[in-house]
Amino acid sequence: MAAAAGSSLSMRACPGVTATRISSLKSFSLPNQRSFLFFRVQPVPARLRVSCAAKPQTLEKVCEIVKKQLALSPETAVTGESKFAALGADSLDTVEIVMGLEEEFGINVEEESAQSITTVQDAADLIEILVEKKDA
Repeated sequence: MAAAAGSSLSMRACPGVTATRISSLKSFSLPNQRSFLFFRVQPVPARLRVSCAAKPQTLEKVCEIVKKQLALSPETAVTGESKFAALGADSLDTVEIVMGLEEEFGINVEEESAQSITTVQDAADLIEILVEKKDA
């Protein structure tokens, strides 16, 4: 049996069921089978992710600002993968973090961009882009 790249295939035998359902499938081959099969094909998201990584010093500053704004203890680990919600930030805390970042880096973060920030790395990457635009 073969399925197209970019699709996942789940299959199970269903005794007494004659219906076959195939969706989101580009190519498919199946040898002769004696039992009835149920197919469900679902698209699989691309595994390739392109991102611009912020400079280590930018990420470090963002981590410090996040710790300060959320009044986290010095022992609390804050990394690029840290999600604001997991660190205990609510929407008001996130706005305060963005304001602190704007002040520290001398940038202006649009509301649309601010709403897309969920991790420390997201914030650091956005800062890199905005600082680069400001300096250009």
